[in-house]
Amino acid sequence: MIDDISIRSAESEDAKELLKIYAYYVTDTAISFETEVPSEEEFKLRIEEVLKSYPFIVACKDDEILGYAYLHSFVGRKAYELSAETTIYLNPDKKKMGIGKKLYSVLEDIAKAQNITNLYSCIGYVDKEDEYLNNNSAQFHEHIGFRMVGKFENCGHKFGRWYHMVWMEKIIGEHKEIKEFLKYSNIKSF
Repeated sequence: MIDDISIRSAESEDAKELLKIYAYYVTDTAISFETEVPSEEEFKLRIEEVLKSYPFIVACKDDEILGYAYLHSFVGRKAYELSAETTIYLNPDKKKMGIGKKLYSVLEDIAKAQNITNLYSCIGYVDKEDEYLNNNSAQFHEHIGFRMVGKFENCGHKFGRWYHMVWMEKIIGEHKEIKEFLKYSNIKSF
């Protein structure tokens, strides 16, 4: 199954299909702390904004989009430009099939080509699982080499409940002097 999955760059025309995946995480889970599903136009703009400097990739089998992942600015200050935050969402019916690992592998290769050294992920977290959130995302990130570096107690409120948020980090490059940050548009192969 995983060998049949291809990875390609997202296009703004994918917004409708990608939004279908993301909407579930907004309306039915506390995985996203967003409380309202963005419009298709807003989601399209988000994709286009990411693609100006970072990869936004999708996993496909035939013509079906199974999930997506992207990098985006970490904190948004110049000194952080060699660090990036990761985001990943899979079709809820396509989990535990190796798709997330494949997406992250490609994302990391692109990040390395951009001279990014540190990857971060902001993840909803619970002490006790409920119907809206478990710690599978943190466990997945740990499995692929991320480590927990911080926890914010009860900082997200959704579905009438309080949820924690954790930061996880993965060092993927050597910390040396870099003269130029490579924009995603300069990275063509993955």
